[in-house]
Amino acid sequence: MGASHSASEEVRELVGKTGFSSDQIEQLHRRFKQLSGDQPTIRKENFNNVPDLELNPIRSKIIRAFFDNRNLRKGPSGLADEINFEDFLTIMSYFRPIDIAMDEEQVQLCRKEKLRFLFHMYDSDSDGRITLEEYRNVVEELLSGNPHIEKESARSIADGAMMEAASVCVGQMEPDQVYEGITFDDFLKIWQGIDIETKMHVRFLNMETIALCH
Repeated sequence: MGASHSASEEVRELVGKTGFSSDQIEQLHRRFKQLSGDQPTIRKENFNNVPDLELNPIRSKIIRAFFDNRNLRKGPSGLADEINFEDFLTIMSYFRPIDIAMDEEQVQLCRKEKLRFLFHMYDSDSDGRITLEEYRNVVEELLSGNPHIEKESARSIADGAMMEAASVCVGQMEPDQVYEGITFDDFLKIWQGIDIETKMHVRFLNMETIALCH
């Protein structure tokens, strides 16, 4: 961000676009500069030296989410090569805690946007559906650091979870019926009643005041 009057105007515009306060934007800008090495954009390799990400089993999916055009609201598929500060704020705006002043409709809309962000992490090919293979990949990555769980066991866990998802979303299936995968509407049903804010965080940004979800 620039200096004096132009910087103040830019901050006011970003407050309106993202819902962050000016103080939060200043804090996020400092973190952005740390990640970028004081450059105007961040690339995937800038995340390589973030300590809290180094041992995270789904590190690649977390980083990918920051460059996913769906999350950046720039298109239905594809990845950006780099993101600027406004892009960074767009991603972080998915993670703002719920404002106590929000009415029920606004709360549900915010929750839906958070879940959409999470859905995109699973739906790696951007086809609007989480297939069994995509779900297996996520579960295998999550359990990859556990030496007591073999790959086949991880696949069995994923297969069981997908069957449960089918029962929740479709109900009783015919013997020859195939569940093609979890749509976003299915995903909303699966997460119904679960407090997503307690399940996810962005500790790697070193910002205790900003949770992963609204």
